[in-house]
Amino acid sequence: MFRRLILLVSIVFVGYIGVKISSFLQVPPLPKVERAWWGYGAEKEDTTIKPFKITFPRQVIEDLTTRLKNTRTLTPALEGTQQQYGINSKTLKPVIDYWATKYDFQARETYLNQFPQFKTNIQGLNIHFIHVKPKVPEGTPVLPLLILHGWPGSVVEFYKIIPLLTKVHEKYGFAFEVVAPSLPGFGFSDGAVKPGCGTAEISLILRDLMLRLGHTKFYAQGGDWGSILVTTMATLFPENILGLHSNMPYVMTPKTHLKMFLGSFWPSLIVEEEYEGRMYPLSKMYGNLLYESGYFHIQATKPDTLGVGINDSPAGLAAYILEKVSTATNRLYREREDGGLLEKFTYDELIDNLMLYWVPQSFTTAVRIYAEGFNKRQLGLGLSNIPISEDVPCAVALFPNEIVYYPDWILRDKYANLVHRSNFKEGGHFAAMEVPAVLAEDIFEAVKKMRSIRSKK
Repeated sequence: MFRRLILLVSIVFVGYIGVKISSFLQVPPLPKVERAWWGYGAEKEDTTIKPFKITFPRQVIEDLTTRLKNTRTLTPALEGTQQQYGINSKTLKPVIDYWATKYDFQARETYLNQFPQFKTNIQGLNIHFIHVKPKVPEGTPVLPLLILHGWPGSVVEFYKIIPLLTKVHEKYGFAFEVVAPSLPGFGFSDGAVKPGCGTAEISLILRDLMLRLGHTKFYAQGGDWGSILVTTMATLFPENILGLHSNMPYVMTPKTHLKMFLGSFWPSLIVEEEYEGRMYPLSKMYGNLLYESGYFHIQATKPDTLGVGINDSPAGLAAYILEKVSTATNRLYREREDGGLLEKFTYDELIDNLMLYWVPQSFTTAVRIYAEGFNKRQLGLGLSNIPISEDVPCAVALFPNEIVYYPDWILRDKYANLVHRSNFKEGGHFAAMEVPAVLAEDIFEAVKKMRSIRSKK
């Protein structure tokens, strides 16, 4: 009798655990994202597309240089440290001096206006975007491509890759018509005036931007927040996405966590031996994420408090953003007194990006994307648990210095129709700026495969 009771209890317990696991792994229904009004005033959308030029007003430059030249004495770094306590004063001081005395505002303004730029109002927000149509021989296929940046970047990330994407590639025989918007709240795009504009809502805004430009179907590419947004867009609106390319794939399904945990005991079950060190031991990977993600927590909880100081001090802005640029480019730069800033970038390029936060005073509205993208309401939509439709071919480019790494087996948890994956030996988080030729080539190769698959269908 006692044995039967134990057996019955065991069956009930196993059944209960099975139900819980099944519920845990269950794919939630696809949510519907409603159009909302995110701007001030009456809900009347002006659908016209207006030309736009970046300007650095004289009074803004004068105020900026005065603040830079009056920066208080920087606190010296502790002896024997490089970037371990944050940006080293010896790294930052040359940037401040260059920005104040050598950065050619007029020349850089001209540089930033080299591509056609526009603004249009979508759901109450004036959205700024670069739009480059290639000049190609008649009959050459021109494919619409939406490219999206992240934080702490801006559209400046794409200035070296746009010329490569918008000319006919000898090997592939097609070119891209590139649309590169400033995300809502970033650069010269308006930020929402009320809570609730998270990744799902931003995806709708950017999808509607492409529709307004006449592209009901298009390719989408992104890294960092750009990757999260194109992934969300493909999940919500697969009918509009011809193909997706990401240089920072984002996979956070329950199955993913289970697989990664099991792999900590048997890595060979999850990942090729060659790339095992990019994932395991988990303690190393998560330890590094914890070490570098303090900014994430404060931006996801108190972005406005942080924004007061950063928006008021160009030295503070430079310190905060360039520290992340350094370690995201290569975490080993943490061990260098110069932060490795000039290994991949010039001071002009780094400051161009800072200018797109300083001039429009967009730092606070930009970092609110963390508070809106990782709150209970947004996570409650369950979008990270819903695989992208098989109708959307997906591609990923994996760079060795990116913050996370996933093998195909895990990537397919989210990117169900994974048709292309590249593993590179050089490059980090800002691939479009660091290795533009490599990333452009990978986008062309991936889209070639996607077009071939669709033509066969």
